[in-house]
Amino acid sequence: MAIDVTMPALSPTMEVGTLAKWHVKPGDTVKSGDIIAEIETDKATMEVEAVDEGTVTELLIAEGTENVAVGVVILRLTGDYEPAAPAPQAAPVAAPVVAAPAPVEAPKEPAAAPAPQTGDRIVASPLARRIAELQGVDLASVTGSGPRGRIVRADVEAAAGKPVAAPAPVAAAPKPAQAEPVEARAPAAPVTSDIPHSVEKLGNVRKVIARRLTEAKQSIPHIYLTLDVELDALLKLRGELNKALEPRGIKVSVNDLVIKALAVALRQVPKCNVSFSGDNLLVYDRADISVAVAAPSGLITPIITGADTKAVSQIASEMKALAEKARAGKLQPHEYQGGTASLSNLGMFGIKQFEAVINPPQGMILAVGAGEKRAVVKGDALAIATVMTITGSFDHRAIDGADGAQLMGAVKALIEAPLGLVA
Repeated sequence: MAIDVTMPALSPTMEVGTLAKWHVKPGDTVKSGDIIAEIETDKATMEVEAVDEGTVTELLIAEGTENVAVGVVILRLTGDYEPAAPAPQAAPVAAPVVAAPAPVEAPKEPAAAPAPQTGDRIVASPLARRIAELQGVDLASVTGSGPRGRIVRADVEAAAGKPVAAPAPVAAAPKPAQAEPVEARAPAAPVTSDIPHSVEKLGNVRKVIARRLTEAKQSIPHIYLTLDVELDALLKLRGELNKALEPRGIKVSVNDLVIKALAVALRQVPKCNVSFSGDNLLVYDRADISVAVAAPSGLITPIITGADTKAVSQIASEMKALAEKARAGKLQPHEYQGGTASLSNLGMFGIKQFEAVINPPQGMILAVGAGEKRAVVKGDALAIATVMTITGSFDHRAIDGADGAQLMGAVKALIEAPLGLVA
């Protein structure tokens, strides 16, 4: 019997992907858990595992094909467990697409549903696995309703006791309403030029960056608040921490300490730890900080989850590991999707001050400039101090200027009296 393998949804918001590389060819035998392909999503390249066993009969999508919709058949197997001729199902392309979901609604073998395991491996769709991670659901306790007991999204939602709400209302729900206007604003024809030039095709990451930042600037009323912050006390604390952490191989950066300061400040000023969501305001009970990292494919924002409760040493270790994965294109969706606020630091490039674009659906982003020696007034006298400029960009639909100013003051106070970051 023919088994159709479709383009998987590797994240809750994924709609299309690029088939970057095949790891199999016609005639190969695959078993559950084998890597069959690499799929490039909007943020990372991820490996796709086989769920079913069989022999590869056809690769329907060529390597390098972009904008392959989720659910489109990309590969066809002949099941080794049932060596029937595949012709009846392989004729029209549309037929397998319609036929594939049928076993989900009415499995032929009810006895197979409660056994979603192959050996020691739990058989679940990639989306079901991501949602289980977000919801904290143990897949071993979930009964699969998919073909041959495969766990699908609906099974995880049922086990969690409610539909998945973490990514959907904030990131995915507004998408259908906004997608058409964004496309409508796109140029009718590509830009051309008589000036000598080369053409570089945009990758998925750059396309998503372009779409999301255009959406952010056109739909979010930004308000910008700027403060100068003295760094000397923080730099002294950093030196002492790094000396103490040297035997453990941990090195804390200024950025790590600012991540902690922003997270603690968001908990101190909860009116800024929010997202605008139509007629509702989402007020978060945790400060998850998305940190901008420059990767070869474009900007990506891995997340330090619960940064307000983590030790600075833990933040430093996690940030180092996440940055390495980001640059290698190996981040998993749960490592870059979400976040309650963002931080972007261009100080290492000598940038004194800048205004960052809000990362929707978040309500604010903190832009951090370079630390430099400046003249400051202390009491009635001039003095020299290490000063950096920070600028907060706030979604004015959700955050008032006074609340934003209170948050910026809290960040400044924590950086200038940094013992509160390690207390």
